[in-house]
Amino acid sequence: MSDLSKTLHKWSASFRKGTDFDSWGQLVEAIDEYQILARQLQKEAQSPANSSDFTEDHKKTIGKISTCLELRSAALQSTQSQEGFKLEDIKKLEPILDNLLTFNKEFPFDVQPVPLRRILAPGEEENLEVEEEEDDGGAGVGSPDSFPPRVPGTLLPRLPSEPGMTLLTIRIEKIGLKDAGQCIDPYVTVSVKDINGIDLTPVQDTPMASRKEDTYVHFNVEIEIQKHVEKLTKGAAIFFEFKHYKPKKRFTSTKCFAFMEMDEIKAGQIVIELYKKPTDFKRKKLQLLTKKPLYLHLHQTLHKD
Repeated sequence: MSDLSKTLHKWSASFRKGTDFDSWGQLVEAIDEYQILARQLQKEAQSPANSSDFTEDHKKTIGKISTCLELRSAALQSTQSQEGFKLEDIKKLEPILDNLLTFNKEFPFDVQPVPLRRILAPGEEENLEVEEEEDDGGAGVGSPDSFPPRVPGTLLPRLPSEPGMTLLTIRIEKIGLKDAGQCIDPYVTVSVKDINGIDLTPVQDTPMASRKEDTYVHFNVEIEIQKHVEKLTKGAAIFFEFKHYKPKKRFTSTKCFAFMEMDEIKAGQIVIELYKKPTDFKRKKLQLLTKKPLYLHLHQTLHKD
C-alpha cells in the first residue's frame, strides 16, 4: 500500500468512527473525532504543492470535507441541534473520501475550505500590531494554540450529579461592544482558573455568535462548568474571553475578557464588566475596556441533588 493510500485509509477509518459515534448518540466522542479529522484534512489542504502528494483539485475537495466536518461538529454543540449540518449530510461525504483520487463530480454542498487562521500564542500579537484603537482586540493570551486552528464549538455535557454537590450552568446571553456589528466569527472561550491562573477544568469554546444587533453580540448558549462548585479552590474564577477573526491579518484574537469570582456564583442574571487585553488570569493588572455601560450578560442555573 502506497503512502497516499495509507493516508486515505486512515482518514476513512477516522471518518467512519466519527459517524458511528454520531449515529449512536455519543456526541462528545463524535465531536472529538470530527474535529481531529477536520484539522488533519485542513493541514493537508493548506500544505505547499511541493510537500503534498495530492493535486490542487484533491486538496480543494479535502478542504471542503474539512469544512463539512466542522459544520457537523458545530451543529452537535448547538442548542438548536435540529438545525445545521445533519448526520445524513455528513454520510454523503464517505464515498467521496473513500474514492478521493478518482472523484470528479460536483461537491454535494456549497461550502468552501476554511482559510488558514492563526490563533496567537501569549504576547505574539503585540509584535504584529503596533497601532490599535483603545477598544480593539488583542492578544490570544488565553489560547495555548499557536498555529492553526481552534474550531469554535467545544462545549461539554453536564457532569453526573453527586449527592450534596452543586453543578453550575452558565448561559452566555450577549456581550455589549461599541463595534459589535464589525466582529467577524465571534465566539467566547470559557475557562476556570485557580488564583495562579492554572486551569481547573477543560477549556470550552462556544459556537460562533447567533446574531449581532446594534451594540450587542448575541450567543444564548449554555456552558456546563466541568467541576462541582464545592470542589473549586479558594480564589478560583471563571473567565470569558471574547474572540473574533481578523481577515486582514488572518488570525483569531482575543478582543476583551471578563471573569466571575466564586462569591458571584448565584442563581439568576448577572452582568459583569469587560477588561482590556491581554487576559490577566491572575487578576493583578486589570483595566476596564470602556467607560461606556457595556457588559457581558450571563444567566446562572445551579443544580443540586
